[in-house]
Order: sequence, then structure tokens, then C-alpha cells
Amino acid sequence: MPASKKFATVTGAGSGIGRAAAVALANAGFAVALIGRRVEPLLETKEAIGVAGGQAEVFPADVADAASVEQAFARIAETFGRLDVLFNNAGRNAGAVPLEDYEVDFWNDVVATNLTGVFLCARAPLIG
Repeated sequence: MPASKKFATVTGAGSGIGRAAAVALANAGFAVALIGRRVEPLLETKEAIGVAGGQAEVFPADVADAASVEQAFARIAETFGRLDVLFNNAGRNAGAVPLEDYEVDFWNDVVATNLTGVFLCARAPLIG
């Protein structure tokens, strides 16, 4: 990659705000690393970026899993060499239901994605 190229990583890049951010970053001249749990939506984002003339690569990962995050960021470092921007977007909606209706396991999954995932992804480029 040319030294002048800018590199960004977007978590939750398969849909919604993550996909929009990835496309916007690519349109602004960034090569974009796309992170998410589901490969198909990431490939759709990559295709949208490619059609517009941008560059993106897919790195499937579960942001709530430390080993998965570290592996993805190691592969991103191998591919891009550095990271200029992290759009730490992956999240899980807890839904609007009464508190007594939440199962503890579901709550723990939401916290793992929305809080721990942000920490793991912010930390991974620094320890890699």
C-alpha cells in the first residue's frame, strides 16, 4: 500500500450506521477494513465500496470475543500496515421490554458486545 493511503477499520460494518460509515470513509479515500460477525453482509458492504471505486477488505470477527478481535486486528495490520481511524460501531440492540423480561444471558451478550467489544477493539491495535 502507498504510504500516503489512509486506513480505517469499521466494526459492525455489515449494516446500518457501520455500513454507511465504511462507504463514507472509502469515498473519502480510505482503504477500509470491515469487521462484523456475519460474512455475507460484510461482502455486500465491500461490493458497494468497490462499485464506487473504493478499497475494502473483510475481517470477520465477534467483537465480544478477545481472541477473535486480536486475530482480526493482527490480520488488518498485516494487510494495511497501520490504522489511521477506528470507527468502533458494533453494537447490539437490547430492545424496549420491561426489565423483568430480560434474561441474564441476553443482557450479558448485549454488555459484551456494546461495552467489552468497544474496549477490545480500541485496545487491539495498541497491543498488536
